[in-house]
Amino acid sequence: MSTHRLRFLLNGAPRELAVAADRLLIDVLREECGATGTKLGCGVGVCGACSVLVDGELLSACLLPAVFVDGRKVTTVEGLAEDTGAEAPGRVATLTKLQDAFVRDGGFQCGICTPGQLIAATALLAERPKPEEREIRTWMMGNLCRCTGYYGIVRAIQRAAGVAS
Repeated sequence: MSTHRLRFLLNGAPRELAVAADRLLIDVLREECGATGTKLGCGVGVCGACSVLVDGELLSACLLPAVFVDGRKVTTVEGLAEDTGAEAPGRVATLTKLQDAFVRDGGFQCGICTPGQLIAATALLAERPKPEEREIRTWMMGNLCRCTGYYGIVRAIQRAAGVAS
């Protein structure tokens, strides 16, 4: 199998890797880049656990060949919070309004789906800053959750959008 030089921005930081042509983005993110917040769920693109943003577009990392992100900007859940610039080990990040709302409104329980939920909701709010509840529910259908019943997720998105009912 041939390898390809892959250059892309991951959460704002430049990355350069040699990857096999058949490597999926989920594997490269988790194994080569240490971005383990992106989860592998179903492996066939229907559960949403592996959701990432590629140049702002919501995509399933479990289906996407890594070579397709060459020259592009990839955002994972690790890239959502703003880095305050503090040095490790006391490194501090500021939660986004959406992440804070997920905490406040019980938008997560076990946490497996949370990274994908946050990425999908980020994409939704970028496209529709003030979505109606129906739009939120329709948009988030691609992200499965076994624990929350979606009530906390919907409330969190509404809070972050400033449209809480």
